[in-house]
Amino acid sequence: MTFSARDHTFVICAYGESPYLEACIRSLRTQTVRSRIVMATSTPNETLRRTAKDYDIKLYVNQYPENGIAADWDYALRCADTSLVTLAHQDDVYLPLYTERMLAAVNAAASPILFSCGYGELRRGETVVANRLLNIKKILRIPMRLMPGVRAARRLSLAFGDPICCPSVTYVRERMADFRFSRELRCDLDWDAWERLSREKGSFVFSPEVLMLHRIHDDSETSRILGENARRAEDYQMFRRFWPEGAARRLADLYAASEKSNRL
Repeated sequence: MTFSARDHTFVICAYGESPYLEACIRSLRTQTVRSRIVMATSTPNETLRRTAKDYDIKLYVNQYPENGIAADWDYALRCADTSLVTLAHQDDVYLPLYTERMLAAVNAAASPILFSCGYGELRRGETVVANRLLNIKKILRIPMRLMPGVRAARRLSLAFGDPICCPSVTYVRERMADFRFSRELRCDLDWDAWERLSREKGSFVFSPEVLMLHRIHDDSETSRILGENARRAEDYQMFRRFWPEGAARRLADLYAASEKSNRL
């Protein structure tokens, strides 16, 4: 199957009143290849309604919201009726070539499960494309990038941490039958998703090109979770899927140091 822009939807996961939402929308509107844009929320408010109207974007409101990011992401996936879905985080920015490069990559791949790409960070208005954490993640992605269709390579990329930036991912829905994000996790639910999907037959398609920018700020959900020191236990759970107990604890301790990169 050859995918085109008609087969792709950006679903903006909107929560509360983000001052960065319009920047996200504008970045999706300026893609070199235009696809559908919708917005999903479990926290409807006048600001979201007005923004959706101003940009002529359909706003889906979850009438039966559950607590947690997993339920919001599952709902957002259901809001798209296309084969390819990108869950766009409201605070982030997508560079103009994201959709064009994504379509080219998935069309060149054998049985793609998901697409992801290189990314940078937005910190206090400055764009950062290289720092210690970003460089480590580039190294972790090497096996997956070189052998996207090899299960062992995908799992090796995931065994030392989560190298995939969640908002950079486009999901190929046909390869994800009955998939749901974990309700048991608050921070590592994306790493959990990649781990479970890595067991499936198919390819994790990756472009090393920086195609989106992830915003780091104190009000983000990741920053709140890290402030609660809730991540370490989940990291240990994830490492146990790949390593014996002692190694998993040591890796979780080392991985905790990377949490500082999500604080300003």
